[in-house]
Amino acid sequence: MVQMNYSQVQKIAKDTIAYAMAEIKPGMNLQDIRRRCEEKMLSLGASSFWYWDVGAFVFSGDETAKSVSGREYKTSDRLIADNDIITIDLSPQVGDTWGDFARTLIVENGSVVQNCSDIQNTEWKAGLLMEEKLHAEMQRIASPQMSFEELYYSMNDFIRSNGYINLDFLGNLGHSIVRNKDDRIYIEKGNHAKLGDVSYFTFEPHISTAGSVFGYKRENIYYFEGTTIREL
Repeated sequence: MVQMNYSQVQKIAKDTIAYAMAEIKPGMNLQDIRRRCEEKMLSLGASSFWYWDVGAFVFSGDETAKSVSGREYKTSDRLIADNDIITIDLSPQVGDTWGDFARTLIVENGSVVQNCSDIQNTEWKAGLLMEEKLHAEMQRIASPQMSFEELYYSMNDFIRSNGYINLDFLGNLGHSIVRNKDDRIYIEKGNHAKLGDVSYFTFEPHISTAGSVFGYKRENIYYFEGTTIREL
């Protein structure tokens, strides 16, 4: 098996999302989307999937507000509508090196909208723009000396102050990238480790607005180059 570094494995996930954006059509079954994404990752060099052996977590419509453990996840058999919202969360692995990447996609008039600025549904557009805003704010405030707990409190305050809620079933906003999933530490209350203590970490806020049935997720892997944060 060819060894890959973290950026190469993350590129497998990014390229698979791009593939999904071109492939998804109304009438497609979520189980088919999962299968296609997993097959694509394997064709690009993934050897396995690190999160409970599920390579692609796929949700649509009101499922996008669900937050479940991979241990309990079942891909539904619902079909993509002409106008729909879809979240895909990918976890490719090569050897013991991970990728971790998620995007919420919008289908309008039968096609995936390529640019957020072109989304017509104002609620969905606002949710995706808020995800971009959260990632920008995280990058603005994060430093190697900041603790995971400090980032947890700061970003949850930012989510609330912008009129959104954190949907994550454990309340966290991301985790370290390690070799064994049981060794992860989280962006959560009580974690006093410093962001700079880990090589890589994810930021993956899963958000909604009160009373809405729709959720939004955007996940990237980040690291520090000196004191400057970078996206993997």
